[in-house]
Amino acid sequence: MSQTCDVVVLLSGTGSNLQALIDSTRTGDSPARIAAVISNRADAYGLQRARDAGIDTRFLDHKAFEGREAFDAAMIELIDAFNPKLVVLAGFMRILSAGFVRHYQGRLLNIHPSLLPKYKGLHTHQRALEAGDTEHGCSVHFVTEELDGGPLVVQAVIPVELQDSQQSLAQRVHSQEHLIYPMAVRWFAEGRLSLGEQGALLDGKLLAASGHLIRT
Repeated sequence: MSQTCDVVVLLSGTGSNLQALIDSTRTGDSPARIAAVISNRADAYGLQRARDAGIDTRFLDHKAFEGREAFDAAMIELIDAFNPKLVVLAGFMRILSAGFVRHYQGRLLNIHPSLLPKYKGLHTHQRALEAGDTEHGCSVHFVTEELDGGPLVVQAVIPVELQDSQQSLAQRVHSQEHLIYPMAVRWFAEGRLSLGEQGALLDGKLLAASGHLIRT
């Protein structure tokens, strides 16, 4: 059994991806352990999910700081107190400063509800429907200084149905997020996933530009 990989999760909302990660790390054979959950919102339900699971929680109010860099510097200090090997963004609704991203280079993962590089930013399900896309999905990627632009690790692809609404599409994408995010975190915790100079590496091999594809 490899060493335990301590993970810190950052979130701003309900924490459904956090719950999927909690459930996946409680299987008994997982090398990942969630050491702490940190939020910039005191009312984030994800903090309650963490408390219910006996995980340390912290709240850091971004409004209490003069600008993004000051907040991010305080976040770094808070995160590093837990000495994590991996930092996971699970609906953390803050654009991160370049200094923050560089500090955690190669050990900072995010999940995005689109098939990147399509639909960076917000309203991804609406944009996929408006474009008439036949496929949609979600992507786990390493975080770089480019918004939603880091090397892709894994993508789940689902068909867009004729009767799909934003809500139905979002629901099906969410269910895929809850599968691929724990998978990527486990790969990292097992030492199988890393960030190389050319992109994401799985078992020492460079992943395709689209990452590891899973189709449903």
